[in-house]
Amino acid sequence: MKLFTYFRSSAAYRVRIALALKGIDHEAVYVHLRRGDQQAADYAAINPMRLIPTLIDGPNVLTQSMAILEYLEETRPEPPLLPADPAERARVRAFAQTVVADIHPLNNLRVLKYLKDEFRIGEERRGRWYAHWVVQGLEALERTLARHPRQGRFCFGDAPGMADVCLVPQIHNARRYDVDVTPYPTLTAIEEACLALPAFDTAAPKNQPDAED
Repeated sequence: MKLFTYFRSSAAYRVRIALALKGIDHEAVYVHLRRGDQQAADYAAINPMRLIPTLIDGPNVLTQSMAILEYLEETRPEPPLLPADPAERARVRAFAQTVVADIHPLNNLRVLKYLKDEFRIGEERRGRWYAHWVVQGLEALERTLARHPRQGRFCFGDAPGMADVCLVPQIHNARRYDVDVTPYPTLTAIEEACLALPAFDTAAPKNQPDAED
């Protein structure tokens, strides 16, 4: 198994956490997004969207972090990232998709770069753009968990799952961009519980061989 990754990519971070939680050995291939390595023809041949991550498992070439997480869950089901009950599975997926579909696409590197290069939007206004969407999303996630009281230390129980795998990278990114996360005590308590686990620590950006300041 081979994972094309970049230490700061939230999407790759999700997959790294899942691989670590499931104890799946893999080879990491580092694609430097800020240098534009993803635009190279050889990488475009693997991933036509030129995005991170890409997972190669034998003959299977997989893109999109959520599709990869679902693939890992179906092919390596232990330990599970999703609960057994269909309604609970839907709730976990909805929580994860709030991060993946509603928050992250509006504040990833290529969007911020486009705002800068195409519309000449300065750093201060780009920061406000980023914070607006992150705050809106984190508020919704905090309310979601308040409406469905937790039965454990993690988003949906006593073991980390797909919701936690998506939440932790998003909070990490929020901190990087100086978004105040103290209004979200439930989310930050879950983050703390997750980061105490070896799998989350191993997957953290600061612990990747390609990490930079």
